Amino acid sequence: MPAYLLVLFAILSRYVVASHHDWLNFTAVGGSLLFFGARRSLRQMFLPVIALAGMDYFMTTYVYGYPFHAQDYLVTWAWYAAVIVLGNLLLRSRQSAARVAAAVVLSSTSFFLASNFVAWSVLPGIYPHTFSGLMSAYVAGLPFYRNDLLSTTLVAGLAFGLPALAHYWTAHHSTAGRAA
Repeated sequence: MPAYLLVLFAILSRYVVASHHDWLNFTAVGGSLLFFGARRSLRQMFLPVIALAGMDYFMTTYVYGYPFHAQDYLVTWAWYAAVIVLGNLLLRSRQSAARVAAAVVLSSTSFFLASNFVAWSVLPGIYPHTFSGLMSAYVAGLPFYRNDLLSTTLVAGLAFGLPALAHYWTAHHSTAGRAA
């Protein structure tokens, strides 16, 4: 249940961030997808992917007022699924600070690379289709990358760290109580 609640929090965070543009992509999406992958079966992956895709539709049409074209989101939706798989592969059987950190860096960096490549290659007239244009797209995305990396670190750190801390604290205090 916590994995589903964290995905719901991620969906709500997308809406809140949309009303505060200065937050530049500070959402719970990456961390929640990593946690979902670590805690739930891959057969359940379609639920958060569909929920986040629905939020993409809602945000595009009702919040931003743009026309919705599903093909514009295929890379994003594939990324949602890929991060769940990443969480499953890296964090399902064993979690450590190093594994969580690696998953955070991989998920945020992959989104940065993929989304800015798509912006460079698909959006007409924004970036020239040259190496310099591609680098301009990546430079323009750096503030978003920074905040995505920070938010994914915070959410994943809390999602994985708080249960580990509670387990450690419980085990330490139950051992200390038996010794007394």
